[in-house]
Amino acid sequence: MSDRLKTFIRQRAAELGFDVCRFASAVDAWPAGERLRAFVGDGRHGEMEWMETTLDRRAHPTAMWDGARTAVVLGMNYGPDQDPLPELADRSAGYISVYARGDDYHEVIKGRLKILAGQMAARLGADVKVFVDTAPLMEKPLAQRAGLGWQGKHTNLLSRTHGNWLFLGTILTAAGIEPDAPETEHCGRCTACLDACPTKAFPAPFQLDARRCLSYLTIEYAGPWPEEFRTATGSRIYGCDDCLAVCPWNKFAQGSREIRLQARETLTGPRLADLVALDDAAFRALFAKSPVKRIGRDRFIRNVLYAIGNSADPALIAPARALLDDPSPVVRDAAVWALSRLMAAAEFASYPISDGKSLSDPSPGLATG
Repeated sequence: MSDRLKTFIRQRAAELGFDVCRFASAVDAWPAGERLRAFVGDGRHGEMEWMETTLDRRAHPTAMWDGARTAVVLGMNYGPDQDPLPELADRSAGYISVYARGDDYHEVIKGRLKILAGQMAARLGADVKVFVDTAPLMEKPLAQRAGLGWQGKHTNLLSRTHGNWLFLGTILTAAGIEPDAPETEHCGRCTACLDACPTKAFPAPFQLDARRCLSYLTIEYAGPWPEEFRTATGSRIYGCDDCLAVCPWNKFAQGSREIRLQARETLTGPRLADLVALDDAAFRALFAKSPVKRIGRDRFIRNVLYAIGNSADPALIAPARALLDDPSPVVRDAAVWALSRLMAAAEFASYPISDGKSLSDPSPGLATG
């Protein structure tokens, strides 16, 4: 019965566009909860306070739902057609992480998970619950337990068949289903991901300090960045793929077959000059149905201005100047920093702003962070 049930679920999952579907126990003990507690205890979660407030619920799948017995873990490939890292060479274009170039994966996956969960409930006669990243469920350890892949030295899930490019979704069920074999770690001596990190965000293999991670800084962090990270970000304006894209296991990966996850032309190498001119309405229009939309216009423009400061493109001075009077303090701060990098020292020091002050003068409205 269990084998026929698993075949039924896998067939339905494939019909819904999932590339992999495996099963894990939701009740067995695991060390992931203690690792998370140590991560938060060391402050490596930065300003993601939700990780503290949901720590107990994240500790184990049954802390989310004490009736859970089995986790059905699904993966959907979002792989790019080619290595995205050469795009970083164009410093007048913004780099958006591969995962965010198509539609928001939460919306793509969640609806299909609900369909599958409904089919499972009808077949099993048991309760089910659906999770896609936004709920406090530790999906990567569950995915490793189910055999989808393993958490590599960069802490992300890594698959022998899909490389680094899998979105995860989970269905917890009260039904007991025979688990699949877990995956073991296959990183060996390779340190390519650790060596590639532009901000040295990995204190040790299999450990991440989010406070130094460009994905955290561009997406989760709201304020002005420390200087070292502003320069290290290069043209990365939303997320960072360096540790993912350099992994040798990607040689087995293929481009995504899900049309909604494929990169939009407008989000692949967008020009910084166009992005920095976005007001709130234009920002929302450009990033409709995109995960980028959730960080808001001000945080996004901050990131764009840091990239402008690293561009060495004098044509971007004028659009950066136009934001010196922006209503957002974090945008004004980033504009000042960008101009300090693009303008000659003497010109920057004497450039007037208002009330007889210049850009180089300390000002509450133009904090230099």
